[in-house]
Amino acid sequence: QVQLVDSGGGLVQAGGSLRLSCAASGRTSSITAMGWFRQAPGKEREFITASTWNGDSIYYAVSVRGRFTISADSAKNTMYLQMNSLKPEDTGVYYCAASHTMATMNRPEYWGQGTRVTVSS
Repeated sequence: QVQLVDSGGGLVQAGGSLRLSCAASGRTSSITAMGWFRQAPGKEREFITASTWNGDSIYYAVSVRGRFTISADSAKNTMYLQMNSLKPEDTGVYYCAASHTMATMNRPEYWGQGTRVTVSS
């Protein structure tokens, strides 16, 4: 099993920045890819970004491309999401996720508990 703990959410003004963290523990050697999803109020959870541990394969949703950056510190089993130029529509609960393969990151096996991000206009 793999446990994920995500953190770093908060309240920020539009145009501001936040960095989310996701610490993995347990059988981390079984994980190939990690990423982030978010769920806005009244909407379904959506994919934001995913990356392999070594960064050789990275994907971003169109809505965040150029503003968000995913990175990983494999020595710490931690993945980060740097969010810049935040917009009110980025508001939601952000969930860290992990999967055994990048191909299954659309249906990750493991989830964090979620961290709330609120962007005020």
